[in-house]
Amino acid sequence: MLRTSHRLLVLPVVLAVGALAACSSGDEAPQGAAGSEAGVLRVGTEGTYSPFSFHDADGELTGYDVEVVTAVADELGLDVEFSETTWDSIFAGLEAERYDVIANQVTVNDERAGKYDLSEPYTVSTGVALVAADNDAVTSLADVSGLTAAQSATSNWSQVATDAGATVESVEGLTQAVALLKQGRIDVTFNDDLAVLDYLKQSGDTSVKIAFETGDTVEQAFALRKGSDLTVRIDEALASLRADGTLTQISEKWFGDDVTQ
Repeated sequence: MLRTSHRLLVLPVVLAVGALAACSSGDEAPQGAAGSEAGVLRVGTEGTYSPFSFHDADGELTGYDVEVVTAVADELGLDVEFSETTWDSIFAGLEAERYDVIANQVTVNDERAGKYDLSEPYTVSTGVALVAADNDAVTSLADVSGLTAAQSATSNWSQVATDAGATVESVEGLTQAVALLKQGRIDVTFNDDLAVLDYLKQSGDTSVKIAFETGDTVEQAFALRKGSDLTVRIDEALASLRADGTLTQISEKWFGDDVTQ
């Protein structure tokens, strides 16, 4: 059964790295403890990445990741406080202790695992390439070499595009990438298949299409500061929510399928 969520607080946060760093206190609590000790799980998210973290028609923050992390907070007996920021600033906010955890489809990879604590995965997906509907020349990664791709600079999809030989133009997210694609200013953009399928379903946009799957199966997790005392607790909460069917229920609500494993 889907858990009843605690009070949600949403704080818009789009700060430069320097400003974030300046907010750190000299008397630091144990990493990840400050928010939880106050009975609050502080969460960083984009708020512009449908269907994972976005605002509905009423302006309320919602989405798959928002519901999953709220269920985790509920399992831990904590209220949840959201801070919204751009993807390219989201890890800086975590390092500056503006929040305790990132809930925004953070793909698990070795580089991130070396810098941050990553929870057990709660989403499994694959990558896809999106092109203009009349583009029949791009059907595989081999066709991307020499083209221009629009990607969030620090995303794993930016690395996929770079490794394929594309020139990467930095954007804030999928919405901006699709806009550039439709304007003919770029050739391709890579993203999570769940995000792209949701965009195509919700928008009815027939001017773009999925050209191919990258073949990469990727796992997404929550990111926390290295050594956070919340990591084990969040993993335990996820295990409980998986066992009682809550994760499956949230997944089926948003995707019509269980994408949690």
